[in-house]
Amino acid sequence: MTTSSPREIGVGIVGVGFMGRTHLASYARTEGCRVRALLDPAQRAAATGNLITTGDAAKDDVERLLATLPRAASLDELLARPDIDLVSICTPTDTHIELVRTAIRARKHVLVEKPTALDANAIDALDQEARAAGVLVMPAHCMRFWPAWAWMAEAIRTRRFGAVQRARFRRLGAAPSWSQQFYLDFARSGGAIVDLHIHDADFVRFAFGEPTSVRASGSRRHVHAQYHFADGVVVEAEGGWMDDPNFAFTMTSEVVCDRATLDFDLMRDPELRVTSAADGSVTALVVGRDYPAGNGYDHEIAALIRAIANGSPAPVSLGDAARTQRLLDREIAALGE
Repeated sequence: MTTSSPREIGVGIVGVGFMGRTHLASYARTEGCRVRALLDPAQRAAATGNLITTGDAAKDDVERLLATLPRAASLDELLARPDIDLVSICTPTDTHIELVRTAIRARKHVLVEKPTALDANAIDALDQEARAAGVLVMPAHCMRFWPAWAWMAEAIRTRRFGAVQRARFRRLGAAPSWSQQFYLDFARSGGAIVDLHIHDADFVRFAFGEPTSVRASGSRRHVHAQYHFADGVVVEAEGGWMDDPNFAFTMTSEVVCDRATLDFDLMRDPELRVTSAADGSVTALVVGRDYPAGNGYDHEIAALIRAIANGSPAPVSLGDAARTQRLLDREIAALGE
């Protein structure tokens, strides 16, 4: 944890399942903030998820913090604390709107886990409330901050390796064995197309802009999407839950540009490679030299803490969340669901 100081931003976390614990670990590694209290309305003990986000030492730190941090008895009690400036909402999707709205009315900044909500219009309404209250509400679209992916997004937008010819993203994981009453109720979770595939849909918008047309096949559980852009580029993204409970989480991407191909694989060392189109030579990008160490959760939280401290806008807006949800709605409509 960082040392206490008058300028430190106090944090409360609502929901301490897998994502709440992930946030807790990231706040503990971030300068300028300190977690002051926890609230878990469901009294969950879940510490599982598809993606490994902490090492053994960090897990020990999280367990220590879980055992020692004060527990609020209610949301009102948490929000009444004057030493809490920012609230992380890490509860099921269908609880987000009301929890975020309550925090806004208490004049707290908010980091809300993705998806913000299944209803884009409700996200827009929340955006208006946050603006009127003068607080920052940031949806946790972590792939925008994942160091290697942030590097790729900049390379795509600046045409560092020439124009993009095509791109493909793949994100697959075992179907959730935890909180199945939530995840497998698509009216609540939206299914894998919203809960998992949202990462790639949002990154496509972030790096490439808004597609002119969208095609999709499959189902809410496993979707194959195609995004078509005005310049003729087609970006593909596959996302879904696999029936095999032992299926290893897969997060890969391939971006083919005029002069090189950018190739990412989470389970490979190095994660990110650049292959020259001219001679086939491969350059392995190095963590800490070519892009920062850490994960997307650490970097999104650090970016929000800086924005609050500097009085600047949130790095990702609720408007972004609403537009990404509308993109997913276009995919769902293409599926006929």
